[in-house]
Amino acid sequence: MGPGEIVALVGSNGAGKTTLLRLFSGLREGFLKITRGAVRFRGEALEGLDPAEIVSRGVAHVPEGRHLFPGLSVRDNLQLGGYRLGSRSQLAEALERVLEMLPFLRGRTRQLAGTLSGGEQQLLAIGRALMVRPALLMLDEPSVGLAPRMVATVFELVARIRATGVGVLLVEQNVRQALALADRGYVLENGRIVLQGSGGELIEHPRVKRAYLGL
Repeated sequence: MGPGEIVALVGSNGAGKTTLLRLFSGLREGFLKITRGAVRFRGEALEGLDPAEIVSRGVAHVPEGRHLFPGLSVRDNLQLGGYRLGSRSQLAEALERVLEMLPFLRGRTRQLAGTLSGGEQQLLAIGRALMVRPALLMLDEPSVGLAPRMVATVFELVARIRATGVGVLLVEQNVRQALALADRGYVLENGRIVLQGSGGELIEHPRVKRAYLGL
């Protein structure tokens, strides 16, 4: 995928979307194996690398459920996202850049992450991933469980991230909004790609309308 491109990955529960993201980011937990094909990013093979090495190659993953450290402050959570940065000055620069993108966090850097609302925690999780200035950001169900207003905020943030040149691989239950935002999309069923095309093409596809849009 290219810089600033959004690719949506949609499908029913159990289709293999989260598994695919975990393979890309190295979160295999010993039982996920690539049996065919390869995982490559910017021409480099990623299979066999541990997650930290994959992050260093420009890939960041925000898993479903956010997985923040609730007992740590907002600042500490963000700084943990930048643990591979080389110096304090680089860490400070990354923190300032993320706070500019998420200004509501600026006045809450000392607040415990666990006291934020669900939507605010989701934005913090995305901000933590942005600390490493990834070339590819993978988001797994970023809108799940959020109020409609916060869902809109999350999608607006994804659009702003795209505008900075970061590629986004988006797994999302809200198929209509995901495809409306995406440049390209893929539909997974039972671990296989059954449809692909532009976001607009897939929204209008009869199979997508019937299975995912209730039309």
